[in-house]
Amino acid sequence: MEKLEADEDNLYQSKSNFLQNGGTVRPERFTFSPEPSFENIRRLQAQFTDERDWNQFHQPRNLLLAMVGEVGEVAELFQWRGEVAEGLPDWTESEREHLAHELSDVLIYLVELAEKCHVDLPQAVLRKMALNRLKYPASKVHGSAKKYTEYKD
Repeated sequence: MEKLEADEDNLYQSKSNFLQNGGTVRPERFTFSPEPSFENIRRLQAQFTDERDWNQFHQPRNLLLAMVGEVGEVAELFQWRGEVAEGLPDWTESEREHLAHELSDVLIYLVELAEKCHVDLPQAVLRKMALNRLKYPASKVHGSAKKYTEYKD
């Protein structure tokens, strides 16, 4: 009985989303798990670095260059594949796990770089998203990939 109620709730939500989106069916968005937070990741990496006495090497420039190297490793996984569908349906589980490792390396370096530069990354993201909303108002840019400088008032 519980499964039936859950299915009915999902059907109602899907119908509601369909109507709210002007009759356009949109798939459910992927979501992250709530933990760990950026702060938890920062603490874990700080502990990892402290235990190894690596802070002497983890200055902003070095962290940036390490992160760029990791981005290159992510790019390498996509190289020569052409367009890749969302959810990576043609990738093996091993390939997905390799990607997860490389993306994690990028995130770890990004969080540590933000820490060393004293940038509160979650708050900076909120401020940047607010600026992007002003730069790219939905009423002007909906469905377009143009740069903000190409839009006319």
